[in-house]
Amino acid sequence: MIKKVKNYLIIPIAICALLNLALKPQESLNIEVYSTKGLNLNYDMARLDDSHHINQIQLANPFQSSFVYFPHLGKSYIGFKEALAFKESRGNYFTVNTLGYLGKYQFGAETLKLIGIYNPNQFLYNPKLQEKAFLANAERNKWILRKDIKRFEGKTIAGVEVTESGIIAAAHLAGPGSVKKFLRSYGRKNVSDAYGSSVRYYMMKFSGYDTSFIEADKKAKAVL
Repeated sequence: MIKKVKNYLIIPIAICALLNLALKPQESLNIEVYSTKGLNLNYDMARLDDSHHINQIQLANPFQSSFVYFPHLGKSYIGFKEALAFKESRGNYFTVNTLGYLGKYQFGAETLKLIGIYNPNQFLYNPKLQEKAFLANAERNKWILRKDIKRFEGKTIAGVEVTESGIIAAAHLAGPGSVKKFLRSYGRKNVSDAYGSSVRYYMMKFSGYDTSFIEADKKAKAVL
């Protein structure tokens, strides 16, 4: 009988102990540690509920309702490189296409050599190095095309307004030499890659981003 009484008493005692812990003030918790005050957060949240954004909604989650919330990068440098990465590989660091181009930004082995990377396999499995490579290649291309950026930015060529970001994106696709030919021929020499993407298309698709973060550098290298 005494044993049964003890068993009945254990349950309410345990409940009281749990309630005491739950309601006890957490004096040691410093809320300031978790504050975002003073941080430079370059994101905002967009509510997408119209047909203009339907592709972005479906990519976010095709099974959700029509109201979807997700980080919107806008026309920032991060927005630029992530948009370009999505076009190149759907943002997959570890992919290799049918022509042997590697990674999130689809680099060729010869381009990698220009920015100091000589081991494509090591490059493919190192996301941090891939990000360094993207920036170094963009810096190098910006230096090569610096005079063309100054000369043609703001003009309309082949129906496309020329912007610095469009030029850098097109150089990523086809190389700075092909971009020079396009600009200096006023659109008559429009090179396309094996999958049909052209210099003109990239200049149009990636126009208007803020690429001031990219510094023109003749000797840019991808260094960890």
